[in-house]
Amino acid sequence: MPADQPQWVLDARRATGDRIRVRRLHLDMTQETLAYTSGLDRSTIQRMEAGSEMKLSHLLLVAEALRMHVTDLLHG
Repeated sequence: MPADQPQWVLDARRATGDRIRVRRLHLDMTQETLAYTSGLDRSTIQRMEAGSEMKLSHLLLVAEALRMHVTDLLHG
């Protein structure tokens, strides 16, 4: 993946990560709990919340664990 992503892509990834973190905290979940519930590693949750590259499959698993639709993570 090229490092020279458009700024809007980087901003959208950060915003998605922020929405994941806010929802997780609203549900009083730790990153470890979200990782266990979604079947992912805690480091993956950590990277997603930081706005790193995210696989669609990971977004779908996290959205289900957070009891929300994936589009709500993407568009707020």
